[in-house]
Amino acid sequence: MKLRNIAIAGVVSVTLFSCNDLEEYNPSGATAEAVWSTPEGFVTVVNSAYAEQRAWYGKEDGIFMSEAGSDLWYNRDKDSYANQLTYYSGLGPSTGNPNRAAWTRFWKGINQCNAGINRIDQAGFTNEAEKNKRLAELRFMRAFYYWHVVETWGGVMLKTVETTDPSNSLTATRSSVEEFYELIISDLQFAAENLPLQQAWGNEYSRASKKSALGFLARAYLSRAYYAQGAEREQYFAKARDIANEVISRKGEFGVDLWSSYADLWKPSNNKNNKEALYIISNATDFGLNYDNNGNRLYQVFQAPYNGKPGLVRDLANGYESSRRLMSSLHLLDLFDATKDARYNTTFQEVWIANTAYTWTVSDVATYGKDPSLVGTKINVGDTAMVATKNVIAGKASKPYVIYDRNDIYNANGTIINGRNYVNMKKFMDPDRTDANAQPGYKDVIVMRLAEMYLISAEAEMQLGNNGAAADMINVLRSRAAQKTPTDMTAQMLVTASDINAAFILDERARELAGEHMRWFDLKRMLGSGTNGDAFAAYIKAKNPDITQVQNFHILRPIRQEELNSLLNGAEFGQNPGYN
Repeated sequence: MKLRNIAIAGVVSVTLFSCNDLEEYNPSGATAEAVWSTPEGFVTVVNSAYAEQRAWYGKEDGIFMSEAGSDLWYNRDKDSYANQLTYYSGLGPSTGNPNRAAWTRFWKGINQCNAGINRIDQAGFTNEAEKNKRLAELRFMRAFYYWHVVETWGGVMLKTVETTDPSNSLTATRSSVEEFYELIISDLQFAAENLPLQQAWGNEYSRASKKSALGFLARAYLSRAYYAQGAEREQYFAKARDIANEVISRKGEFGVDLWSSYADLWKPSNNKNNKEALYIISNATDFGLNYDNNGNRLYQVFQAPYNGKPGLVRDLANGYESSRRLMSSLHLLDLFDATKDARYNTTFQEVWIANTAYTWTVSDVATYGKDPSLVGTKINVGDTAMVATKNVIAGKASKPYVIYDRNDIYNANGTIINGRNYVNMKKFMDPDRTDANAQPGYKDVIVMRLAEMYLISAEAEMQLGNNGAAADMINVLRSRAAQKTPTDMTAQMLVTASDINAAFILDERARELAGEHMRWFDLKRMLGSGTNGDAFAAYIKAKNPDITQVQNFHILRPIRQEELNSLLNGAEFGQNPGYN
């Protein structure tokens, strides 16, 4: 992608907060009024509007906010890193980064969008289509940020005017969730009408396009439906289904399609400008083109440790595992029938191949619980060096490689024994990094992809009572996911109307989208009816039994205390329920 320095090009407007993570510096001395007075200069505010998404997608912060604390993941080593989010220990308004950092980031992004939306009429556009295209980018990004805000913190302040002086933001008024969605949907409708096809952007393929706007509009309608009742609820589910189906029916026009196999989707060689993607955050291997040099670190978050095990040293193929954070729950692993569903072996790594020669020693035989007869046995490069599996393996002591099986990793009730070794989630592997010891990866982050449209359509159909239509949509994905060799398991993977219910939809979304920044939002949407969280906590505790402190009010995250302290009417504005 050639969208250079997207976050820092041009003049950055004053943000909402008096204390920011980034110190702003304008070496040219130019003002926003001067730079943004021409169409060419105005592009800099549009570019800047994309910046703050990069602190969420492809970084630890976003994964902890959107995947941790759910049924699918727990802290590796059962440690306390970000434990306010991973198992709800002490989550509050003054604790729990990255929750507090995310609040700041999203409001900075919203303010940048508002700056452009409010000023575009003074930018000198003479071409109305070009003006509306740039306005559509800004309104897409505002809706993007606001969806994350309202789903994370609920009905907080709804700002549509740029804040240029923090002293003018000393009071705030809450808006309803319904008001948030009214703006989100309006912005996305405008974006869908005025954004070009992705092909029109050329190499700048991670800009918002028509397929992005329609995809997020389907997601917004689905989310909005859970806050409604009766006929209105059905109307939103129908709109979610219809827009998702429109994206699917127009896939040829949009230049998108499902890969023929789930494995092809995640091949590193298919990452750039991935044909299944509806919206991408790109990362260039030329560091100078990126917002920062942190790149995409998703591959690290879910890494299992391997470096230093017999026959294994750190390499590019297996990744940099020193910053590993999360391991799979047993519930997630058991959602897959690996004999039928090829998504398991694409998503997870159970076998590590030796990349250095090794001879078993007396010490290591004792350390790894091996039979003494293995002393002197060699592991050659290319042999199996380690297995970590959800299955039970008989005769572990006699096998000449390290083994961690189900009984080593999990207790019978699904709790984790110690979390030191586990099955590796490998979807985001980046073997094309510059060096095995370099942390940043430079693969693109797929924020939304075509498969989600089938899942949205299926969920909406289920809620509308059309389970047969829901099964048809699910079966498109399950047909792709079926093992094809040595026996074609497609028929065994297909489901019928009688299989479809909310629990199945949740399970299928986990099988398809695990780790893709969606799980916390899925649980919140489907188990809490958007607001009350009646089933939210019970479900997480049942499926991920190491999480014992989650409560129903955790369906919303706390507003950062610094924000409330800065408001003259902070007490009136109020903290989210449960955090006072």
